[in-house]
Amino acid sequence: MRSIAVMNQKGGVGKTTSSVNLAAALARHGRRVCLVDLDPQAHASLHLGVEAGPEMPSAYNVFTGQCTLDDTRQLVIDNLSLVPANIDLAATELELAGQSGREFLLRNAMRHWKEQQRFDYVVIDCPPSLGVLTINALTAVNEVFIPLQPHFFALQGLSKLFETTALVTRRLNRDLRVTGIMLCLYESGTRLAADVVEDLKLFLRSSDAESPWSKARIFSTKIRRNIKLAEAPGFGQSVLDYAPGSAGAVDYEAMAAEVLAMEVAAAGPLLAAA
Repeated sequence: MRSIAVMNQKGGVGKTTSSVNLAAALARHGRRVCLVDLDPQAHASLHLGVEAGPEMPSAYNVFTGQCTLDDTRQLVIDNLSLVPANIDLAATELELAGQSGREFLLRNAMRHWKEQQRFDYVVIDCPPSLGVLTINALTAVNEVFIPLQPHFFALQGLSKLFETTALVTRRLNRDLRVTGIMLCLYESGTRLAADVVEDLKLFLRSSDAESPWSKARIFSTKIRRNIKLAEAPGFGQSVLDYAPGSAGAVDYEAMAAEVLAMEVAAAGPLLAAA
């Protein structure tokens, strides 16, 4: 089971859009996928037409020990399940402040999924902050995807994300690696976008080989600006269902193909050894 946290502490960079549409695209490829919404704004849940009211079990109830992940998850489209969020998640920072082992609550909740290989992919939409919810996500997963808008300030914010992953790797989760950088809201006609990508490639090439991001790949697929990506949440659908022929749908299908190709690359050495 591949477990992926989609993380960026900056809002408006395509984090939730990428979480939802990448998960939907992987499900279309026949993979069993679960999307876990850890953002108190619950935008990933709303994007898929689910509004978790006070009576509906949500990710908040998992953190408070009231139910399991399986109690909360619901099938939203073929092969794609959702663990919804609601505004109650905003209280977890305060409620868990004094709780021992609070960084491991999600990992413990996901343990039986990994043991039973319940899903092929678990995609976690993290909140736009580096608090206890994001730390839980990073402790529970093996991979981090970082959606990035190719602007100058985005590179400055990236260093903070890398620092956070390095800290979690040292103290909480030795298996954590940044494996993908997703370029979103991309405008191919601008010099700035190309310059930022080159700076990013240079930074990754010069990184310490032992750093958690040393083998991160910049996905070849760029997620172009596309109005259909903004419209789809209003209809409670992924862009692949709302506008399957749009540039947004084409881009996320292509990105899913790249993610799936990483499976083949990872299996290569194992097959050779066999």
